[in-house]
Amino acid sequence: MKIKQVEELVDITRKNIRFYEEQGLLSVGRSENGYREYGMEDVKRLKQIRLLRRLSVPIEDIKQLFHGKFTLEDVLERQQVQLEHQKESIHRTQLYCRQLLEGRPCLETLDVDGCLEQMDRLEQEGVMFMDETHRDIHRIKQRGAIMGAGVMLLLTLAPVGVILWAGRSTHIPLWALLFFLGVTVVTCAGLIAALVGRIREIKGGEEDEASKY
Repeated sequence: MKIKQVEELVDITRKNIRFYEEQGLLSVGRSENGYREYGMEDVKRLKQIRLLRRLSVPIEDIKQLFHGKFTLEDVLERQQVQLEHQKESIHRTQLYCRQLLEGRPCLETLDVDGCLEQMDRLEQEGVMFMDETHRDIHRIKQRGAIMGAGVMLLLTLAPVGVILWAGRSTHIPLWALLFFLGVTVVTCAGLIAALVGRIREIKGGEEDEASKY
């Protein structure tokens, strides 16, 4: 079966499927013409991956499981420990917020340096705060895709403006003008459709999220 059918059966995007292939979690056969040919075993494996990822199991642990180095029990126990660490970290962050609230804080009078020092000490003890250097890679990619599509649209529409301007002084056959305009409209529609598809891929894919594991 083709990847579109697999997307519908497993309810994950083709970008995720390709990513899992790249990570060695899925090995797909090829048809005689060289195209990927998915089978029900691939669908089963992808459903297993989806289940584990929804439990936030890291990619590397899933890989070790599929390679026989971990058992499912090992993976779930490791994940349970990790979740307990996260739970404790969230609890201690809540306590710190409560501590700040008890002092009826005002931003202008808040001892920011002292707060940051205390947060550094808590991080050394295992509490995880938001990394202020973190950047939303998905938003950056979306912005890049929009800018790229915008440039392509401008390059596509620029010749139309030139031809219309030249047509004021030079006779251009109506059929040629309509043909050129039709091609331009189709090209612009294709660019917009490609942009929409790319944004959906960025939102639906987990390649960037998985890179942290």
